[in-house]
Amino acid sequence: MEKELRNLPLIPLRGITIFPYMVMHFDVGREKSILALEDAMLKNQEIFLVSQKDPKVEEPDEKDIYEVGTVCTIKQILKLPGDTVRVLIEGINRAKIINFTEKESFFKVDVEILEELECITDKKCEALVRTVRNSFDEYIRLSGNMQTEFLVSLDDLESPGRLADVISSYLMLKGDKKQELLESFDVSERLEKLLILINNEVDVLKLERKIGAKVKNKIDKVQKEYYLREQLKAIQEELGEDDEDKKEISRYKNKINKAKLPKSVKEKALYELDRLKNSGSYSAEGGVIRTYLDWILDLPWNNETEDNLDIKRAREILEKEHYGLEDVKDRIIEYLAVRKISNTLKGPIVCLVGPPGVGKTSIARSIAHALNRNFVRMSLGGVRDEAEIRGHRKTYVGAIPGRIIYGMKQAKSKNPLFLLDEIDKMSNDFRGDPADALLEVLDAEQNSTFRDHYLELDFDLSKVLFITTANSLDPIPRPLLDRMEVIEVSGYTYEEKFHISKEHLIPKQLKEHNIEEGKITFAESAIYNVIENYTRESGVRNLERKLATVIRKSIAEMVEKNKQSINITINHIKKYLGPAIFSYDKADKIDKIGVVMGMAWTGYGGDTLPVEVTVMPGNGKLELTGQLGDVMKESARAGYSYVRANAEKYGISPEFHKDKDIHIHVPEGAVPKDGPSAGVTMITGMISALSSKKVKHNVAMTGEITLTGRVLPIGGLKEKCLAAFRAGINTVIIPKDNEKDMLKIPKSIKNKLNFILADKIDDVLSNALISEE
Repeated sequence: MEKELRNLPLIPLRGITIFPYMVMHFDVGREKSILALEDAMLKNQEIFLVSQKDPKVEEPDEKDIYEVGTVCTIKQILKLPGDTVRVLIEGINRAKIINFTEKESFFKVDVEILEELECITDKKCEALVRTVRNSFDEYIRLSGNMQTEFLVSLDDLESPGRLADVISSYLMLKGDKKQELLESFDVSERLEKLLILINNEVDVLKLERKIGAKVKNKIDKVQKEYYLREQLKAIQEELGEDDEDKKEISRYKNKINKAKLPKSVKEKALYELDRLKNSGSYSAEGGVIRTYLDWILDLPWNNETEDNLDIKRAREILEKEHYGLEDVKDRIIEYLAVRKISNTLKGPIVCLVGPPGVGKTSIARSIAHALNRNFVRMSLGGVRDEAEIRGHRKTYVGAIPGRIIYGMKQAKSKNPLFLLDEIDKMSNDFRGDPADALLEVLDAEQNSTFRDHYLELDFDLSKVLFITTANSLDPIPRPLLDRMEVIEVSGYTYEEKFHISKEHLIPKQLKEHNIEEGKITFAESAIYNVIENYTRESGVRNLERKLATVIRKSIAEMVEKNKQSINITINHIKKYLGPAIFSYDKADKIDKIGVVMGMAWTGYGGDTLPVEVTVMPGNGKLELTGQLGDVMKESARAGYSYVRANAEKYGISPEFHKDKDIHIHVPEGAVPKDGPSAGVTMITGMISALSSKKVKHNVAMTGEITLTGRVLPIGGLKEKCLAAFRAGINTVIIPKDNEKDMLKIPKSIKNKLNFILADKIDDVLSNALISEE
């Protein structure tokens, strides 16, 4: 059967989809559309209406419109002001564009009338129709925007296809969904799609109602509470009673007047109090203002503790609570002496630098005790947000002051001892650099007007005694380091550890374990044994743990064996702590070729670093092993170049680099080693191996070298000399420029070591190598 074709004018519609049997009106304003309308009126008043794919396109082309639309009859035309025409149409049939016959003045197309595939009136079709009707009824009930007359007319429809089209025309759907229904020629398929869309809309409407009900309940509750509060206020006024809000405002006002606040702070507090009065106590802003006022009133704006300037008493407290640390103690005594004469001295900013466990934090507590100041500690380890120091602005939700202001609140005085622990462990990220924020805090010229972002008021930190601690100075930014007075707290010697154990650690542990005096005693040899064989550190933290372990095991033995007392000897130590954990490198008793004892500094103090050099046939290759860092590799290469340049001077063949390989090895290959102090050791080892001269077994050395043979100074001399003494060395070669650092070496060690000061590598070699007789 031949398909029916009609030639009709076309109007593309924006945001509208016309279905068969649908009667509606719309406005036409585009020139092409008006011409198409006029052409339709001259013929049989039929026009083809089809939707645009994108409603925003002003001048659509054939690719911008869908293929399937609706043939409609024009019922009425009404001209409106402004060249706009209002058209009333009625949909007749679905149709598909076959060909465009006119595009210039207006669109005219050949369309093919599409016949619907009516669903067979079986049970499935009947069930679909009934389900669609029920779902649409629920949609109407939830939306509440359909008239009763429409529902009655819907009941009269018997054709499933017509029912689907009428319902589709009334549903609030997106254009692409409506077009999908229009293009469904199979009525059963159309009903199924329609059912899915109606159910989706019903679910959305249910959710909207649920949300709306929740919001309404909340609003109703707030309005009810407001109404009841207003009623309560009116009743209290009638009875002559003050309400809670007025009582709260009165309490704050009394506190502000009683507190000794600076003028600017008091003005700010009263201003915020007025805001609280006007905002209402139950508003969100009211809570923020109350918290702000509490912070202002809790801070020690004018509260000070009186310094105890008795220098003799301060010295006794520091000596009693800490052994050694003379530099720190002297600095505090200097401060007290100057303070006693002049009351205008600002708090010094001291930075205690040293390895872990040497007592940096505990000495700060002792200083606070000696000065009679309140003590506050703030750990900076891992702090990476500037707001941790300066606080958050009040505009942010959950804003609080920074930790400096929080510490001052804890201190309850404006002149506490404020310890900033682990200042070298700070980091930074996109939230700012906390080190920059500390610049103002630790600057004696600026911190009298420290401004926290939360308070937005000047707070005087000039009377605070700031003490900072660090394990190393390297990570601290230079501008921050410049504001601090650095005091190095080096590791303890064996003698110092012994005295600290005997006078401080053991009595402290016995007291903590509630042991009476005399019940547990330590032999001196036992204490030395713990220090030498069970700990390897600059400080005494791990030593204290080991001593506590010994005391606990002693208590257990006393209870089990019903002993009244116990004297701990070396045998007890081995029994309680097991085999020795550490063994130190001991110097060889034999002079060897190519084996040199170096000295190194580690995070745990000093250590000896034997360097082995061997020469073998080859082609001038330099091999470095022992997990050496970049600095030590550079020292080895520089030393190799020096040896090549001065080979004849030391009785070495100038051609050695052509037929000999040199292998430098530092034992304990699993342990990373780096640092600028092994240059002289490596040169000595290379010259010894190449010239077959032995190195003295009782000599250890440290120092960096240049290509011209000059010996450069190093750091950590005290720790390195302690390590050499521990290893049984009696002669140490050090750079001449380090002579000033010998003052830091304890006399007990200095008197037992022979020090040789080297200015050039020749000084080292003449004292380290055994010359041939």
